[in-house]
Amino acid sequence: MSDVRFKICGLTASDHVRAAVEAGAGYVGFVFFPKSPRHLDVSQAAELAQMVPPGVAKVALVVNATDEELDSIVSAVPLDMLQLHGKESPERVSEVRDRFGLPVMKAIGVAEAEDLDAIDLYSEVADQLLIDAKPPRGAELPGGNGLAFDWRLLAGRKYWRRPWMLAGGLTPQNVAEAARMTGARQVDVSSGVESAPGVKDATLIGEFAAALQ
Repeated sequence: MSDVRFKICGLTASDHVRAAVEAGAGYVGFVFFPKSPRHLDVSQAAELAQMVPPGVAKVALVVNATDEELDSIVSAVPLDMLQLHGKESPERVSEVRDRFGLPVMKAIGVAEAEDLDAIDLYSEVADQLLIDAKPPRGAELPGGNGLAFDWRLLAGRKYWRRPWMLAGGLTPQNVAEAARMTGARQVDVSSGVESAPGVKDATLIGEFAAALQ
């Protein structure tokens, strides 16, 4: 279990970044989506990104972002990856990857077996995939809702063409079982290590990391 990498997403404060790095996170995520309680402006994100040491990937989560919005983020924040968490088409993923010269992770919402078809589709154009719980109908947030999906859908399917990351409702209590059941070698958490929406908890971050040891 110790070779499972993890990402702490939706960091909003310097002590949260420090806690994630000290816990051994392989990735840290900054959210650029105004409806989210974890939303940052570019100046806030730039300041936090400067705290992240080499070797920890800095990821910007965006939702159906325009080129202009991405330009403002990429020009101000030192990033290692863009995470597209909206309804971006495969063509749009390719456009973003080519235009901005950064690896792209595409989020794919899963609720039932047929949703897995998108994994092969986006494997053609994305550098990594984030397999997340599909948000409930009418939800304002495309992710970070604290919802899990049926992990049995991924059992025995751990070999896709691209590296992938499991997300959706993960907590210190269930992440080890989720990784075991799905074969995930990378996991992503946001609300599962928070004391309130958008407020990360250093103790929970440490417990999440320890559960993967």
